[in-house]
Amino acid sequence: MTENRTPPPRFAYKADKLKPLRAFCQTARLGSVSRAAEALYVSQPAITLQLQALERELGVKLFERVGRRLTPSREGQVLYELAKPLVEGLDGLDAVFRDKVQGLDAGELNVAAGSSTILYLLPGIVEAFRQRRSDVRLTLHNVTGAGGLDLLRTDAVDLAVGSMLDVPADLRYMPVYRFEPMLITPPDHPLAHKADLKLEDLSPYGLILPPKRLTTYRLVDLVFQQNRVPYTVALEVGGWEVIKQYVAMGLGISIVTAICLTDADRTRLAARSLAQYFPSRSYGVVIRKGKFLSPQARAFIELIQPDGGIEHSER
Repeated sequence: MTENRTPPPRFAYKADKLKPLRAFCQTARLGSVSRAAEALYVSQPAITLQLQALERELGVKLFERVGRRLTPSREGQVLYELAKPLVEGLDGLDAVFRDKVQGLDAGELNVAAGSSTILYLLPGIVEAFRQRRSDVRLTLHNVTGAGGLDLLRTDAVDLAVGSMLDVPADLRYMPVYRFEPMLITPPDHPLAHKADLKLEDLSPYGLILPPKRLTTYRLVDLVFQQNRVPYTVALEVGGWEVIKQYVAMGLGISIVTAICLTDADRTRLAARSLAQYFPSRSYGVVIRKGKFLSPQARAFIELIQPDGGIEHSER
């Protein structure tokens, strides 16, 4: 007599266990199905179905709701401790593999940054990185704004270094340095040594600013408008070095970030803080949330934030 046995249930997710485990780990880490869906660029129902299938397969409840946050249950915590290194290991397999393989492409690091960051902030960091990791081929991509974000989101670069005011939900910004806003004029300009400098004192003089599409121009316009102080723009030109040169020639005054001022500039320019009116600008590291960082990327970040990401103020 043939015994009829009911076959065990088959779940479609078992064909790819990485997806539900990744969904589970992101939900456990972020405490929310919606935030996990955003991090993985999938729909909330897809995350919910994967979690439900995982609970049916294991026969346990994986999450408990504490307030508005989902917290792993006792069994869920056990699964998280087991699954987290597996998911991270598989997600980072390509990068680790390339790092281990011998050859021209065995060690690569791609960093996105704007011109001012490359010119003023990164030289010492790049020099230190080359001394420590001479085996890594480092490429600096000179991009700003949306271009840099596109490179991050498509994994064309490992990380970005620069300044951000509005941080998208899919990116993580770790500010490290903070620089004051500075008024720069020729050394013999009336504002160079004026006591009790006010925003209104800048009105009679034409400003030399970066193009309107850049954050600096928009920020200057916003501050003058909020304080109801009129101003004029004498020149729009890209690049802090060009702006400094034109100011030194007496073609106008400018409002710059202290990151671009060097010791050599002190002989040809007068610089005064405008921190009373303009916010300081932070510079730091930008990465895509959920991205596995290669050993060389982590080494580069450690050089930028040696104190664990604590902001450093500079003038």
